[in-house]
Amino acid sequence: MSEQKSAFDIPNKSHIVPGKLTKKDTIQFRCHKDIACFNACCNLADVTLTPYDVIRLKKHLNLDSSAFLKQYTVPFQMDGDGMPGIKLKTDNKGACLLITKEGCSVYKDRPSACRYYALGHMSMKALDSKKPEDYYVLIHEDHCLGHKEDRTLTIEAYRHEQGVESYDQENKEWMDIILKKRSSGPTVGNPPEMSLQLYFMFCFDLDRARRFVSSPSFIATYELDADEMAKLEKDDIALLHFGLRFLKQTLFGEDHGIAMKEGAKEKRIAERKDIIQARIKAETEHKMKTDPRYDPEVQNYLENVDIPVIHAKNKDETAD
Repeated sequence: MSEQKSAFDIPNKSHIVPGKLTKKDTIQFRCHKDIACFNACCNLADVTLTPYDVIRLKKHLNLDSSAFLKQYTVPFQMDGDGMPGIKLKTDNKGACLLITKEGCSVYKDRPSACRYYALGHMSMKALDSKKPEDYYVLIHEDHCLGHKEDRTLTIEAYRHEQGVESYDQENKEWMDIILKKRSSGPTVGNPPEMSLQLYFMFCFDLDRARRFVSSPSFIATYELDADEMAKLEKDDIALLHFGLRFLKQTLFGEDHGIAMKEGAKEKRIAERKDIIQARIKAETEHKMKTDPRYDPEVQNYLENVDIPVIHAKNKDETAD
């Protein structure tokens, strides 16, 4: 009986050329409209999108983030804990929906993965290091003839030529969250569903995130001055970086200067306790009406039990 592979297994044949490259290393590569394999990579596309990619693409297509996500992306799990990511949607044959015979229809706002091709960009953080290390790998697919072009240049020059430097800068905090999540292990554990929803919203669905930040509940909870709120209402980049700071506070307990108003924390804990108790009461009443075997004494116990509010970062910790 053959062993079944998971979606996270490394394929038998990898297109990645072994070896870690730096910005100073040289590659031989050129892609252009007159090359025989033009559009071949886009006709078999597997493009993971970053938060900044979404901002550029939704503006280019004149869509809000929710509409863009629905029309042009598909979700996938970035790790075994269900961390959500998105890829560009393809047609039934695997072709990118944004490709035309003349080439990419959103070329000036194309995703960072497309800009990097035929390179892969990796970021890793050593256990004894405070900062992650960027490195690169060469991707050599059979159909790609760009590696045979008579041109060599450094990876640094190629990144500048492809305009990917600004993408990396805007995505830096997001990459930091991904690295923290991967290296935290049991400190974070399996993120609760609410945390994953917040992560997806602040990373990819910024127009919905803007409504969330502008809601009376959020404004009543967090200290945000009028100038900052005005910027978040208009500037997607400012909202993205605010959201990434908020996620670092929420997911990892770090202090990124988004303070709660005095008494707001205690109020939220009390409200959550009331909501939990009201839910238990409603469920108990429903049980009593629908199940004659249900013991009324259980209802009395559940109505008066002190419900703990779980807020700790570690799954083994609970609040008093």
